[in-house]
Amino acid sequence: MPGMNLTRTEAIERASIVKDVQSYRVELDLTRGERVFGSKTTVRFSAEPGADTFIDAVTDSVRSVTLNGKALDPAGVADGVRIALPDLEAENELVVDADALYMNTGEGLHRFVDPVDGEVYLYTQFEVPDSRRMFAVFEQPDLKSEFTFVVTAPEHWSVVSNEPTPEPVPAHEGAKTWEFPPTPRMSSYITALIAGPYKGVFSSLTSSSGREIELGVYTRASMAEYMDADNVFELTRQGFAFYEEQFGTPYPFTKYDQLFVPDFNAGAMENAGAVTYLESYVFRGKVTEAVRERRAITILHELAHMWFGDLVTMKWWNDLWLNESFAEFMCHLSAAEATEFTDAWTSFAAADKWWAYSQDQLPTTHPIVAEIRDLDDVQVNFDGITYAKGASVLRQLVAWVGQERFMEGVRAYFAKHAWGNTELPDLLSELEASSGRDLSAWGKAWLQTSGVTTLAAEFEVEDGTYRNVAVVQSSPDADKVLPPHRLGIGVYADQDGRLVRTHRVEIDVDGARTSVPELDGVAAGDLLVVNDGDLAYGNIRLDDASFAVAKARLADVEDSLTRVLLWGAAVEGVRDAEIAPTEFLDLVAANIPRETTSTVVSMILRQARVVLQNYVVESRRAEVAESLAARVLEALEAAEPGSDMQLQLMQFFAVTAADAKHASIVKAVLDGERTLEGLELDSDLKWTLLQALVASGAAGEAEIASMLESDNTANGALAAAQARAAVPGSEAKKATMDLLFTDRSIPNLTLRMAAMGFQSGLDTQAHRELVDEFFSRAREIKGKLSHEVTQTLVRGLYPSRVVSRTALDASAAFIASLGEEDAAIKRMVVESHDGLARALRVQEAFPNG
Repeated sequence: MPGMNLTRTEAIERASIVKDVQSYRVELDLTRGERVFGSKTTVRFSAEPGADTFIDAVTDSVRSVTLNGKALDPAGVADGVRIALPDLEAENELVVDADALYMNTGEGLHRFVDPVDGEVYLYTQFEVPDSRRMFAVFEQPDLKSEFTFVVTAPEHWSVVSNEPTPEPVPAHEGAKTWEFPPTPRMSSYITALIAGPYKGVFSSLTSSSGREIELGVYTRASMAEYMDADNVFELTRQGFAFYEEQFGTPYPFTKYDQLFVPDFNAGAMENAGAVTYLESYVFRGKVTEAVRERRAITILHELAHMWFGDLVTMKWWNDLWLNESFAEFMCHLSAAEATEFTDAWTSFAAADKWWAYSQDQLPTTHPIVAEIRDLDDVQVNFDGITYAKGASVLRQLVAWVGQERFMEGVRAYFAKHAWGNTELPDLLSELEASSGRDLSAWGKAWLQTSGVTTLAAEFEVEDGTYRNVAVVQSSPDADKVLPPHRLGIGVYADQDGRLVRTHRVEIDVDGARTSVPELDGVAAGDLLVVNDGDLAYGNIRLDDASFAVAKARLADVEDSLTRVLLWGAAVEGVRDAEIAPTEFLDLVAANIPRETTSTVVSMILRQARVVLQNYVVESRRAEVAESLAARVLEALEAAEPGSDMQLQLMQFFAVTAADAKHASIVKAVLDGERTLEGLELDSDLKWTLLQALVASGAAGEAEIASMLESDNTANGALAAAQARAAVPGSEAKKATMDLLFTDRSIPNLTLRMAAMGFQSGLDTQAHRELVDEFFSRAREIKGKLSHEVTQTLVRGLYPSRVVSRTALDASAAFIASLGEEDAAIKRMVVESHDGLARALRVQEAFPNG
């Protein structure tokens, strides 16, 4: 649709015309039915006299537009996306009275109906460009303003926004009106409205400024019994104390509410004082420690944004990476130093950093400081580079300049730029001042280049000691500038059956080869690990002797972070077709049962699933799955009752149990005919087991309907959608693809869950028959749906399971057919294409598995 894709050039031009936006008054009527709501916006702003510009407003209809007391013809100035503003004065008042659409895509003002009680729940999601779906707004981060929200809603609802909820006044029968106090100056994308019969739990804390900050945790009424608010409050208090001390700036907003909402597209959103979270973080049963830790990390990430992103905001979206990378770095630092999750950096290495390495090896990789030409560019850059690589690089910068010097610079940055907009040089100048280091070379090497290098050790051993040790850095890209690193090198040797660190040095590495004289004469160990402590950003390769020890004794390595590095080397080895898929699965089966870090277990089992489904040749897949399932079952039965390991192995066993014998065991556990001491068979685990049985053909619609009847909740409906999409066979898969591509009434989260089900199972014959169908459907929707829905369909239904030249050629032909205007969908397909090509290379390298 014309005007949806705001360009940076347009934003710069508009900011030169609109000098200052003093205030917005947004009056919303949420009592007009299921489809639209009333939205009346009054904006006061200064501008260049005589100039023309526009305001963003994605509407269903516009009743009136009044600029400086003059009525403008809506048909002449409004196109459903933008409203033209001609002949501006020095001081202006604009009033736009419109109807806007409720969304079911997790964008704008999302509307959800709870199947349990029929109640309506609303929430906003505005990042990147979707506050314009709720009110008329200059939708760019550097045009900050104050916002006053006036909301008319059913009288029994809770209404939450950025400022404390006021006492409502009667509106009309069955409805009340809430008029919120004006917000501080902020960007429109962090404003928020959450409304419905949400249930809240309340507490408070004392800020370093001495203010009492009210805290709230909200969920839907039907989920309230599962909300462990005390844990959320505890993490929030720990995060507040840590950040206020580190940043030297008290919490900048009035209150802090955290709301767990349905159908959410992301993990969370940092709305100022009103953070929204994915409702999956409300646990209906037992979850793994990895999931608990991820919720804690997410809570701390969003809290960090209250300072970095909300108090001080990027001028344009090319600094999105800094916004997200800083929050990602700080949330792991605070978790490790201020909460029970002291192994947070191990989890970061296993989850976030692997994501970054994977993203950085795609053909679509980009510098951390990416060129953001328009909103489409922003939408596709919420990726592993923006979050995880940026955070990894910041961690290395902190190691280089020192944590206290780094925080000293950050404190000066907040003091100087509070409530304003900044660019990268504004932060770097403060860090240079605090550290005494010139960061220009660092910035060029790390922020303006792309790609990941490989780090390895070369050495000799004489008389049991190391000689001529060097770190060798390489890249498959011959033109890549090899960046500098601050890294550790660890020596590990056997002590009473454990591999423990016996010596460590920390050095600066620069260029292709760096000598390490500090290790000359040091007693040789069983393992020599480059990047010990995981300070650097780079894939590691082990020398032959170390790799042999790692394969045989990975679980014997005492340090959890070191084990992650060894696991990472194995993962990259199989992805690069250097290690046979079956060899990797053997490594997993032998070592995972002794792994102690939940996130590492979770990530390795996820990698094992990818290897089994995509990298093992199809002719051997069933045989390999049967063998792997047998070993997993053995480990499962030996796991400590009620342990995290037991739960994770049960979930993984269900996925691998594709043969009749193992599927019958899964069914027996689901039906209660076979029990495992300590295993809690709650609703979520039951759905996991049933989905696996459906994918293997051992269960079907009757079992799904029965389970849904016993769990007739929103969570149950999502799980049922995933299960139904998992039904094998050509007819079922084609029906699923037809439904997902054509039915726009399906909420985006349901689409996502169904896409997961569509890709499950080991049999890919039905997927092979739908390759051409997928690309035909993708061509039909391009440019017609919202970014979130397009991404769900294109990434989720791409024929990644069809590892063949035929599928790869069809994918290449589709990519070649796309034009410049299709940049967003092209990137989605190119990345999936690269994964398919990688899987094919592995299969061709190891035709026997």
